[in-house]
Amino acid sequence: MSLKVLEEERGGWAVLRVSGELDLVTSPAVRQHVHDAVAEGRRSLVLDLSEVLFCDSSGVGVLIASRRLMRSCAGRLRLILPARGAEDGSHVNRVLAALGVRRLFDCYPDLAAATEAHTATGPLTA
Repeated sequence: MSLKVLEEERGGWAVLRVSGELDLVTSPAVRQHVHDAVAEGRRSLVLDLSEVLFCDSSGVGVLIASRRLMRSCAGRLRLILPARGAEDGSHVNRVLAALGVRRLFDCYPDLAAATEAHTATGPLTA
């Protein structure tokens, strides 16, 4: 299965909708999309990972590198990781939790929650 990344704009946030498998072969494409967004001056980025069916350590590495990049330019990074979705539970959610790095990210259940300026409930906690 291949990877698709669709870009859209939502309320001042650049949204990258990632679907498919996030692995050694495909993760450089996601990294490039994030770098391109930053190069275009984007400082508010949402990675929608709700349709990612598989994520390995290289995919996690891209997420951590993206977080570091956004922090280095005083930007914001939010992840969409529904508790259920992408075939009964977000694979990325489970991988990040298993590795103990989920707490590093601001995670939201859906696009609406992730792109609101100040969400009433705040980010989901690990």
